[in-house]
Amino acid sequence: AKGSNSVSGRLVHDNGDDSHRIAPSPVVHVRGLCESVVEADLVEALEKFGTICYVMMMPFKRQALVEFEGVESADKCVACGTKEAVYIAGQQAFFNYSTSKRITRPTNSDNPNSGNKVLLLSIQNPLYPITTEVLYTVCNPIGNVLRIVIFKRNGIQAMPTRLNVIRNDNDSWDYTKPYLARRERGKGRQRQAILGEHPSAYSDNGYGPHCPLLPLPGNNRYKMSSHDIPEVVAYPLPQTSSYLGHSSSSVAMVSGLHPTKMNCTRIFNLFCLYGNIEKVKFMKSVPGTALVEMGDEYAVDRAITHLNSIKVFGKRLNVCVSKQHAVIPSQVFELEDGTSSYKDFAMTRNNRFTSAGQASKNIIQPPSCVLHFYNVPPCVTEDELQRLCTEHDVPGFIKFKVFDAKPSSKTISGLLEFDTKTNAVEVLTVLNHYQIRIPNGSNPYTLKLCFSTSSHL
Repeated sequence: AKGSNSVSGRLVHDNGDDSHRIAPSPVVHVRGLCESVVEADLVEALEKFGTICYVMMMPFKRQALVEFEGVESADKCVACGTKEAVYIAGQQAFFNYSTSKRITRPTNSDNPNSGNKVLLLSIQNPLYPITTEVLYTVCNPIGNVLRIVIFKRNGIQAMPTRLNVIRNDNDSWDYTKPYLARRERGKGRQRQAILGEHPSAYSDNGYGPHCPLLPLPGNNRYKMSSHDIPEVVAYPLPQTSSYLGHSSSSVAMVSGLHPTKMNCTRIFNLFCLYGNIEKVKFMKSVPGTALVEMGDEYAVDRAITHLNSIKVFGKRLNVCVSKQHAVIPSQVFELEDGTSSYKDFAMTRNNRFTSAGQASKNIIQPPSCVLHFYNVPPCVTEDELQRLCTEHDVPGFIKFKVFDAKPSSKTISGLLEFDTKTNAVEVLTVLNHYQIRIPNGSNPYTLKLCFSTSSHL
C-alpha cells in the first residue's frame, strides 16, 4: 500500500493506523523468489529460525508459504526479514505472516498411516559429482523414485521427493514428467554438479590417470573390475594433493589483494584458468581478502597449487581453502574502484570448463612470462595490443608472435612474452576478457588470455 511499511507482520500506515494488522501465524508468506527456487532452497535458508513442517510453492507468482512448528519461529523469520536482507538461492526474499494458520496438505498427507514419502540424504565429503543420475541409480532398485532435488549445504543434501520440480537436469528431475525441458545455457541460474566435471577427465593435462570411485582394498568383496565401474564415477585426482588430503571446500580464500587494483572481475580473470567460477565476494571485515566459490574442490586445489604466493600489483597473494562451503552475498559494499564487492559468475560465457569440449582445450599451466592470446580479430596489430597495455596501465610485452591462420579464419591467436612472470600475471588479470571493438563490427571480440607452455619466444 502506498505510504505504508510492513513491520513485524503489521501493515503500518504513516498516520499510525494499523487496522490492517496481520495476526502472527506459524505460516509465513515469502515473496520475491527467483523462478528456479525449489522447496529445498527455502528449507536450507529458513530452518535456522526453527523447525519447518511444510512448504508450499507458488512458482508462477514467485512466492511460497512456509509453515513452522511454532509461532515463535515464524516471529524470528519475519523480524529478521525486516531488519536485514535474507537470501534464498542467491536472491533477497521478503516475509510476512500468512492469513492462514496452517498449510492445507494434499489428500492423505495428514494420515499418519500414509507414511512420509520424502527421504533426505546427507552426503558428506563426496569424492565425485553427485547428480540426479547417481542418486537414481542408488535409490531406484529399492523403491520407485518419483522426483529428486539436490541442494548444497554442508556437504550435499538430496531429496528423492514429492517436491515441485520445474526442469530435468543434474540437480533436479521429475521421473513422472520426462517431457520437462532441460535448462538451456543463459536461461536462469545453472548450478553445476557439486564437484563439477574435473577438466582432466577429458584430456591428460598432467593430473594423473582415471581412478575408481573409492580406494577399495584388494581383498574387498565389493571391489569392481575397471569394466564394472560406471563412467559417471570415474574421475581423476590431481597429483598436487594426496587422495584423502584434497580441499574439503569448493571455496577458496584469497588475501593480499591490492586495495585499489583488484576487484571481483579481475579475480575471475585470473582464477578462471583453473576451474569454473561461481561467485566472488570481498570480505568487509577483512580488507584485501575475498572468497572465491569455484566449480569443485579440485579447482580450488589447482588454484592453490598455481596461484598461492604469486605477486600481483606488488602484493603477494595467499590462497587457501575456506571454511565456508558457499559464498553468500551478504554485506555487499562498494570497493575503492567503485565496483561491487560481490559478483555472480555462474552464467558467464567466460567460464572455461562448462563442457567436455571446452575443458579439453584448457591446459592447466602455472603462471609464466609468456601469455597465449586468442579470439582476436585479424585486423588487430602488434602496436594496437601494445597500446592496449599502455591504456590500462599494465606492463608492455617484449616479444610478439602470431600463429598462421587459415584465410577464412575470423580470429587470430599468438604469444606475448613479458620481462617477468609478474608482469604477465598483471596483464592477464587486467586484460583477460577485454572487449575488442572494431569499426562497423556488430559484436565485440572477447580477448582470451592464458599462460603458455612456452617459457620464451
